Amino acid sequence: MNKKKENLYGYIFILPWIIGFLGLTLGPLLFSLVGSFTNYNVTSRMDFVGFANYKEMFMYDDLFWTSLYNTLYFVAFSVPLTTIAAILISTLMNQDIPGMRVFRTIYYLPAILSGVGVYLLWMQLLDPSTGLINQFLAIFGIDGPNWLFDSEWAKPSLIMMKLWSAGGSMLLYLAAMQGVSKTLYEAAIMDGATRVQMFFRITLPMVTPIIFFDIVTSTIGSFQIFQEAYVMSADNAGAPENSLLFYNLYMWIKAFNVFDMGYAMAMSWILFIIVLILTIINFKFARRWVHYEGD
Repeated sequence: MNKKKENLYGYIFILPWIIGFLGLTLGPLLFSLVGSFTNYNVTSRMDFVGFANYKEMFMYDDLFWTSLYNTLYFVAFSVPLTTIAAILISTLMNQDIPGMRVFRTIYYLPAILSGVGVYLLWMQLLDPSTGLINQFLAIFGIDGPNWLFDSEWAKPSLIMMKLWSAGGSMLLYLAAMQGVSKTLYEAAIMDGATRVQMFFRITLPMVTPIIFFDIVTSTIGSFQIFQEAYVMSADNAGAPENSLLFYNLYMWIKAFNVFDMGYAMAMSWILFIIVLILTIINFKFARRWVHYEGD
């Protein structure tokens, strides 16, 4: 088979992906960019308004800043906490003791559960009067907070719920830890290293590529928080006191409740730029702390 014919077959095989990318990704992406400079209302209006949407967003819309603050708060706490929790759980699950496969399965189970059912379950657990969490705290004489009904506790409640699904990342860390060469630990033991020293000097550096991957994907995913706030807020719009008004929820309200689609498109591009900048920063600093086996 000559080179030209081989290339032609290659293009034919990737043609479905190219069509899908152009029609379902690049097309809507460019349309949203153009739409962000219009007053598009989904039905009949699409006039060019220049930077009016961006001006209103930054200068006059207090809810935009509230939603951005709520989202940054969630990202700043949920990403480090879930990463640390996943590493600690995977360290425990990496021990060679009888019945470990059962424990691994139990810890991983929450990761395969998702959607509205999980949110309804947590709403029952966090119920101030009948929820199991407050009833458990009452055993120790502690008056539990109102969780989702208290603006001070609403976001920590979602962060706590996020920790419940750390089992998904745990699987990645566990696979990485089991790939660390035993000779490194044997050499460390001969040098008199303790378990804590081996964890910080061998295990943790060897799994930094997975930590980096987890931080990047978790950060992007956390910025997209929507379902939890929509289902678990009392009015499906960020109550109480807009404490659960996350960026994507506010964007959805603007797009499908107010039908200010042009404004929502402008919001989506601001979110894209924020996530892009944070991802570039992550990659920039990764060289200083991520260790690859070939380095």
